[in-house]
Amino acid sequence: MTIVCKFGGSSLANSTQFQKVADIVREDPDRRYIIPSAPGKAQKSDQKVTDLLILLYNMAIHRLSANEVLQMIEARYREIIDGIGIRFPLEAELDRIRNTIADGRVEKAYVLSRGEYLNGKILAAYLGFDFVDAKDVIRFDDDGFWDADATYRSLAAMASEHENAVIPGFYGANDKGDIFTFSRGGSDLTGSIVAHGVGADLYENWTDVSGLLAADPSIVNSPAKIHSISYQELRELSYSGAKVMHDEAMFPVIEKNIPVVIKNTNAKDEDGSYILGSVPEEAGGADITGIACRKGFDVINIEKYRMNRDLAFHRKVLSVIEANDLYLEHMPSSIDSVSLVISGRYLKNKTEQVLAELQTFTNADRISLDHNIALITVVGRNMKNRIGMSALIFKALADAEVNIRVIVQGASEMNIIIGVLEAEAEKSVRAIYDAAFSDALSNGEDLEYTE
Repeated sequence: MTIVCKFGGSSLANSTQFQKVADIVREDPDRRYIIPSAPGKAQKSDQKVTDLLILLYNMAIHRLSANEVLQMIEARYREIIDGIGIRFPLEAELDRIRNTIADGRVEKAYVLSRGEYLNGKILAAYLGFDFVDAKDVIRFDDDGFWDADATYRSLAAMASEHENAVIPGFYGANDKGDIFTFSRGGSDLTGSIVAHGVGADLYENWTDVSGLLAADPSIVNSPAKIHSISYQELRELSYSGAKVMHDEAMFPVIEKNIPVVIKNTNAKDEDGSYILGSVPEEAGGADITGIACRKGFDVINIEKYRMNRDLAFHRKVLSVIEANDLYLEHMPSSIDSVSLVISGRYLKNKTEQVLAELQTFTNADRISLDHNIALITVVGRNMKNRIGMSALIFKALADAEVNIRVIVQGASEMNIIIGVLEAEAEKSVRAIYDAAFSDALSNGEDLEYTE
């Protein structure tokens, strides 16, 4: 059996956390390939090392002295090295970064990736594993796009040569050796890619929480833990604003149907949350798996009498959206109207132009615009088997005196999306959660609540 483990920044923030990670890896010889993030915050007053590297880069490009920032970075790694008791050439590694900056060769991706790189080298030395630089196995093309085929070939070759290895997350390189990074949080994606590439049987994602939660704990007090969730459910929740894995991180494991488990480095014996291609019916669970919320949407409402008789109406609308490079989230419609749900950050500088073009192309009777809409997504594989699920949600919102602005539901019944005013978003999430999960408890569902 082969297990790939990714450890997040909080799991590798200081020497104490490094020791916990080493205990986890050493207790199971199947944990063969380890993906580290850069050190996160060891305490609230700390800065993440990646944030320090961003500051270092900004100072370097403006020709400002970066010595103080480098000293802060050195202090973080020095504490780790001294605390775990290994010999490591930290000064030589930092000199390499310092000299690169001094020579004026300031590549942002190179600078930002050094947090994972250094953590990977230190962790490999501590575990006694081989260090495999991500630039040698995570492949990008010359335009900075990840090259899946080349990466998987490199990883397969790597696995045949290295029985155990530490591979830094977040970055890779093209054939010329130029460094490229994924978006922030990309170590999740690296872990998933490595799991695919080495043919892992399990991908463990270690963080500072004991699994996924059914709602944002900053909104809902002590939300239930999700024991098992399907790939599709996780994608829905992640895209809809839930703080789970990196949004793109599921695709490599989905392609090979590799199960994923989210576990807590600080409570390694607690059950985590399993992410599976399909969740067995006997797994049970509440009708609603989770609730997520995203703010910042605008809704364009277009009304036209006998719209349904105009065969090209929707094409005209979509042509305006495409011509203005807008991403359309949802498009609910009725016989004489259609609503366009669009992220406000894309629309804000084009509002007047888009509305004018929609009027010209559609000859609408009326066009109106609603700002500051939040989308609440209720996700659950079991909702399709439950009569009255929509009624439960809508009654909860009515009892909370929330006016629903948008309703979207697909035929799969995997999710129900409700648009409300941003000012009522948190209240809405709590109302739906309380109604759904108190209902599950009254029906005898086995739910585990967080402390």
